[in-house]
Amino acid sequence: MIGGFRPLRNSGARTQDRGRRKGLVENVTPGYESVPPRADAMFEALRAFGYTLESALADLVDNSISAGARNIWIDFNWAGPRSSVTILDNGRGMNENDLREAMRAGTISPLDERRDDDLGRFGLGLKTASLSQCRVLTVRSKTDRAPAATRVWDLDHVGKTREWLLGTEAHPRTRPLLGKLDGVDKGTLVVWEEMDRVVDASGVDDKHAKGRFLARIEVTERHLAMTFHRFLSGRDAISISVNDRPVAPWDPFLEDEPATQELSKEALEIFGRSLHVRPFILPHRSHIGDEVHERAAGPRGWNAQQGFYVYRNRRLIVSGGWLDLGFRQEEHYKLARILVDIPNTMDQEWQLDVKKAEARPPGALLNPMLRIAKVTRARASEVYRHRGRIIKRKHAQEYELVWEKRVRHDRVFYKVNRNHPVVKDALGVPPQARQKVRALLELVENTIPLEAIVVENAENPDSFGQTEEWEFMKNLEQKAMDLFKAFRHEGMGPREAFERVASIEPFDRLPGVLAKIEAQVGGGPHG
Repeated sequence: MIGGFRPLRNSGARTQDRGRRKGLVENVTPGYESVPPRADAMFEALRAFGYTLESALADLVDNSISAGARNIWIDFNWAGPRSSVTILDNGRGMNENDLREAMRAGTISPLDERRDDDLGRFGLGLKTASLSQCRVLTVRSKTDRAPAATRVWDLDHVGKTREWLLGTEAHPRTRPLLGKLDGVDKGTLVVWEEMDRVVDASGVDDKHAKGRFLARIEVTERHLAMTFHRFLSGRDAISISVNDRPVAPWDPFLEDEPATQELSKEALEIFGRSLHVRPFILPHRSHIGDEVHERAAGPRGWNAQQGFYVYRNRRLIVSGGWLDLGFRQEEHYKLARILVDIPNTMDQEWQLDVKKAEARPPGALLNPMLRIAKVTRARASEVYRHRGRIIKRKHAQEYELVWEKRVRHDRVFYKVNRNHPVVKDALGVPPQARQKVRALLELVENTIPLEAIVVENAENPDSFGQTEEWEFMKNLEQKAMDLFKAFRHEGMGPREAFERVASIEPFDRLPGVLAKIEAQVGGGPHG
């Protein structure tokens, strides 16, 4: 008896049920036999799809967005073994028939045609994602025309009966949580209880267990911020909150940063359909603040977040990596991130998995994707090695860089550029002093602690600083002014002379010094 309702069965139905429980089969059509799966075995198998807590919640957010929700509220409720998670949205909601179908395992075939904006895939998400984390799944929903209806999957009950018996009433302990649905005119509330994959038998007063549970909140926020960042920003942005804290979007491409470089967009045609690719080169650390740099690293860090970002209907599926194209994730390519937009009509070609966390490009796209990756990685490597000046160097003089790369006998060396204006100025002294300056330069070149730098960068990437140290050199402003005057004496106009100074190390990283020079020369580039 489930939810107070006892279905009537005739003796034939009871015989067939007993036969199914004993592993027998039922003849339905000549030449065929019906072999329905055992409910408890099937549910336990579905629990092993490999969802994490955050990816399971993302699957439920997909359903809310597809239902037109503008607001989604996720709450973690600590109560020891009785802890719960609730997901409430203000989408269209479901009437009783729609809710029953939504709770059916395999509601929609992945081969069925879907709406262009549908984020679903296999018709399993609500059930598999939820039951991967809990043993009692309760869903209550209402529309603007239909009253609230409730359905419950209780795996312990299914295990006892071995039948697909869907509850029509919430458990008594669940009912206090259902009041959250009263806060919206229409929408859906999902409740997870008996979360054996999230909490253990530790008591409610166990501080360590509570800390582990609450730590999942931050992990969930970061995952949702990344997965749905394109829904969380812009004119039609939706709102997602976790324990009353709004989730801020995480843009992997730093599109609002002036130093971000977007390479050529491409539209790739395959199987009569189009997908769009947009390669980005993120700014070098010297061109963004510490807070922006730290946030841009993403949930897994700079190196792991490089590569392709595959979106299906604006929802992130793959967040970094090189799609098995044979590339390694290496330090000097970490600024390369490539956006790929695919429609939901290409799920089979991209081998999209149930969790919507993995995708592989079809064979016909391998060569174009390989070409785009090579170009993007090469550009990212240049930006990384030259601290963001790859675009500028196309028009720059050789002396703009202090260090020059030299290769001899397959070994790489770095020499101080003798043609750099500051270096030339230092060498413009009487011969005896000039010899000492050259000796000093050679000493510096031959004692660079390369091994220590390599080890430190490998153990603690992006830990090096330069700009702050330059700020303490008292004569930089005078040096910049001297260079400006020298360029003016060479016949350059004020704009060209100022831009030349602004493109030279170290002044290119010292906006404060440049601002003072601009003020002194009466408008700098516009004077």
